[in-house]
Amino acid sequence: MVAALHVGKLPPALPVLRDALGVSLVQAGFLLSAVQAAGMALALALGLGVARLGLRRSLITGLLILATASVAGSFAQGAGGLLLGRAAEGAGFLLVSLAAPALIRALVAPQRLNLRMGLWGTYMPTGMALALLAGPVVMARYGWSAWWLGLGLLTAAMAMWALRVLGWNDPGTSPLQAASPTPMAWTAVLRQTLGRRGPWLVALAFGAYSSQWITVIGFLPTIYAEAGVAQGTAGLLTALAAAANIIGNVMAGRLLHRGRPPVLLLLIGFTTMGLTAFMAFGLPEALTSTGRYAAVLAFSAVGGLIPGTLFALAVRVAPHDRAVPAVVGWTLQCSAFGQFIGPPVAAWWTSHHGGWSQTWITTASAAAAGLLLALALGQALRR
Repeated sequence: MVAALHVGKLPPALPVLRDALGVSLVQAGFLLSAVQAAGMALALALGLGVARLGLRRSLITGLLILATASVAGSFAQGAGGLLLGRAAEGAGFLLVSLAAPALIRALVAPQRLNLRMGLWGTYMPTGMALALLAGPVVMARYGWSAWWLGLGLLTAAMAMWALRVLGWNDPGTSPLQAASPTPMAWTAVLRQTLGRRGPWLVALAFGAYSSQWITVIGFLPTIYAEAGVAQGTAGLLTALAAAANIIGNVMAGRLLHRGRPPVLLLLIGFTTMGLTAFMAFGLPEALTSTGRYAAVLAFSAVGGLIPGTLFALAVRVAPHDRAVPAVVGWTLQCSAFGQFIGPPVAAWWTSHHGGWSQTWITTASAAAAGLLLALALGQALRR
């Protein structure tokens, strides 16, 4: 959740950064997605390397990278410096996100795994919600650079606490013993991961989901600011929308634990996201502002069924335990690509096709792709 704060710290800062540093709307889109650049390029490779480095070492190293990049970013003088810092934060966030699911699988009894993976899926919306709530308060009193600096120091403290509680080495292993001892073993894990349909479908479906969610939640503060809503109110409304995602994640774990078909949960999630995005953005005159905000809440809450389900499937479709970080890495790589490309595309479409009322076209297209991938995933699981 502390790592996810760094993903969520930017949306409430966008109106401030546009005024203070002259950041354009398209640059704002890239700032939203730049944190995913490392994941888009390196997630699979780091997934193969995480087990070799050690899950605990990876988790703590990722937190330290996040802390350093955030502190350095607080001194940025323009969009370029912020972009570099966001890319570095993406690498740290990725190490944390890759190590944690494999640690959970190692620590939790198989019959409880679906429940625990549903809880793990809440780390992103919880971190986003906390950042969206706290960000406007901190920036109103101390400015955006203090917000960056404070989160950097908090993350450094989290790293020290994790080191104290978890230790540096995984139990029963030497530093580089844990997984693939030879290059051939790495090649085998990669081939086994990418040679199956399951990891591909899970990863691509996650990308279809993440591109929608980060676009809508990421731009909400900007949309409200342009509509004249006070910064604190806009932050609160966006935080509640992000927090609503927790409901779907937890429910996904519980429903999977009770034997509900995962594909059914995915179909419900993607269908709801497509319809509610149209209601929230495509019907500006037909619905009241309260009705449109209710659609945003439903978009995030029911959409939360998707990551909770896909995280559980990611560890299930792995051919063996040593391949879990690789499968999670490939899933996060496609998720990062969706988050990287979604906001800039939506910003470009919005700038050239009539304003925010057209945003639903880009998100609904991703929802339609997600539906097709969910159906294909259902066939793969039956086989």
